[in-house]
Amino acid sequence: MDLFPFLPFLFTLISCNVNPKVQLGPNSTHHHHDYCVLGGGPAGLQMGYFLEKRGRDYIILERNTGPGSFFNVYPRHRKLISINKIYTGRRNREFNLRHDWNSLLSDRPDLLFQRISRQLYPEADDFPRYLSMYVKELGLKVRYGVDVGKIRATDLSSKRGYILTDQHGSVYKCSVLLMSTGLWVPQQVNFEGSDLVEGYESIPVDPEEYRDQAILILGKGNAAFETAQSIMGRASRVHLYSPNPVRLAWQTHYVGDLRAVNNELLDTYQLKSLDGLVEGGLEDIAIVRRERGNGGRRSGERKKARAKEGQGRGQLYLTLAELLDDSSRNRSAKVKAENLPGYHNDNFSLRQPYDRVIRCLGFRFNFSIFDGLCTSCAQ
Repeated sequence: MDLFPFLPFLFTLISCNVNPKVQLGPNSTHHHHDYCVLGGGPAGLQMGYFLEKRGRDYIILERNTGPGSFFNVYPRHRKLISINKIYTGRRNREFNLRHDWNSLLSDRPDLLFQRISRQLYPEADDFPRYLSMYVKELGLKVRYGVDVGKIRATDLSSKRGYILTDQHGSVYKCSVLLMSTGLWVPQQVNFEGSDLVEGYESIPVDPEEYRDQAILILGKGNAAFETAQSIMGRASRVHLYSPNPVRLAWQTHYVGDLRAVNNELLDTYQLKSLDGLVEGGLEDIAIVRRERGNGGRRSGERKKARAKEGQGRGQLYLTLAELLDDSSRNRSAKVKAENLPGYHNDNFSLRQPYDRVIRCLGFRFNFSIFDGLCTSCAQ
């Protein structure tokens, strides 16, 4: 059974060199378990089910107040792309699970996601509700509000083990550490002007916020197209920019590639309705503000630019880092026409300014909680 393609779930058994000299504070609260599962999302709960079934000594540590907290925020526009196909024409449970991308495994035939939602593409808020039901009905051992900030490898009674320290200084010792935090840190690329870019994790989700705006989206995955689909009815134009062409799930047969439920912009692109897709390296670009002035604009363009500036948004230009001189390599500098690709090539497809640039580049694993001995091994 496929488990939700929107987020690759990560089971990692950490195995590192041990540090026998780790000292614990005298006032720390100590907890010891054979197994520590870090993360109360679907991966952590699934592992918890098997540990519970085998009668193992374990604890699931979750930093938020409930399971699956990632899905309280993502996807931002609140529609899952994991199929919830209830009716298959079969009674074979294993066959039906192949078409149920949301339910976790258990020995309870009724503990399925369809008890929460009957939609083929469910609402994102339904998934944490299902996970809460899963925890409650199976009696899994989950401790909420534990934000582990440091993981160390050490010797515990002459055996290799791990020490986890939370935000309150409480210590959790375990012989086996199972990482199930998933990929949740927004992926970023540093380039000139990257501080002018808004992140998928914090953009407004009300389409009216983008009325008559020109939008550049960095990325061509489901998050990028989901965002584009939400705003394309209000934005004046939407361009998607990334190093690679679009990978369509119906071509690659990989459920994490662009899904049909998010790809309406392909129509407006191919039918020449102002939206577009462009390939180019992210490390080579720069996002800059053009210095104020007429700059050869037509009167209508000047009026629109002044209106945008009056709303607190200067217009942004996509350019190449190699065209910037030393005096224009910061967001407050005055960028001149010769610093823009359109000055050198009047066919440059992205020469018109944008009101917003949005980063939708996916997520990465958080390695920052491991000390030096663990980090190299975890990678």
